[in-house]
Formats: sequence, C-alpha cells, structure tokens
Amino acid sequence: MEKKVHLIFSVVMSAFMIFIMSFVVTYMNIGWTEQTVDKWLTSFVYAWVVGFPLLFVFAPIFKKAIIKSLSK
Repeated sequence: MEKKVHLIFSVVMSAFMIFIMSFVVTYMNIGWTEQTVDKWLTSFVYAWVVGFPLLFVFAPIFKKAIIKSLSK
C-alpha cells in the first residue's frame, strides 16, 4: 500500500507543481500572447517528464533524511 501511495502522491504532486511553475516561467518569459498556452503546455510536458521521476526517486530519500535530522 505504501508504494501505491508514494506513486500516486508523486504523480499528483509533480503534476500540480509543474503545471503551476511552467505557467509562471512561460508567462514571465513571453508574457500573454496567442502562443502562451501552447508554449505553457509544451513546457509542462517536458518538465513533467523530468520532474516526476525526480520526485518519485528523491522524495523518500529526503523524507528519511528530514525525519532523521528532526529526531535528534
């Protein structure tokens, strides 16, 4: 069950964060034009392909390190 929760958490969290951040960065770089939405969604796809695996792999490592550091 824990692995399933971690997978779903990683999908949802990465999608949410990257969706928002890719919009912010796209908007800051090109402003609001007729290309903004297309470039935003393209950026989202590229960023999600990188961001999801990173979150999936590193979230448990960071979680363990944080728990360890706070328990001292």
